[in-house]
Amino acid sequence: MALASYNVCMSFSWTPHRFAGGALALDVANSVILRFDPARSVDRFAEEEQMDAFAKATIAFSAERALFGELSPVPPENRVPFLTLREAIDHYFRARVLGDDGHGLLADLLEATAAILRRAEKGALEAATAHSALRLLADEEITRLKICGNCGWLFIDRSKNRSRTWCDMTVCGNRAKASRHYRRKKKEAKP
Repeated sequence: MALASYNVCMSFSWTPHRFAGGALALDVANSVILRFDPARSVDRFAEEEQMDAFAKATIAFSAERALFGELSPVPPENRVPFLTLREAIDHYFRARVLGDDGHGLLADLLEATAAILRRAEKGALEAATAHSALRLLADEEITRLKICGNCGWLFIDRSKNRSRTWCDMTVCGNRAKASRHYRRKKKEAKP
């Protein structure tokens, strides 16, 4: 599987919004901002220090922090396989949400997971990400996966009635509502 190319990110902070996926594997996949807009997509892991900072931020913000605890950063020799895993996670789970059973994509995900688990140390971000992806495959929560209607991130809808539309109401939900409001007001202002 070839790795996609994305724009390099500028410095920023890891915040709770960046962990809106509900599973570490999804948060890793969501490290590419605006994945399907080549002109605006940004890879938050393009800079090694941001990938290292992500590993540290998981203890504060990841929904699975109790499972994995504090995670060590991805060592240089595991970064390419880790990014391959990230892309396999995104491709497979995104296809699942869109109704494709993705047998070939599942094989890619399992191969990338196996490659990481053969080389990563316990307590490393890449090992925890592989375990998170495997847990999600086996968990009934896989039926609750959605794609954010605003940013395109993958997330688990844990609402009672499965009605969430956005990965994070305070960011994407507010942006979508503000955009609708702006369009409505603009339409009303036209003579």
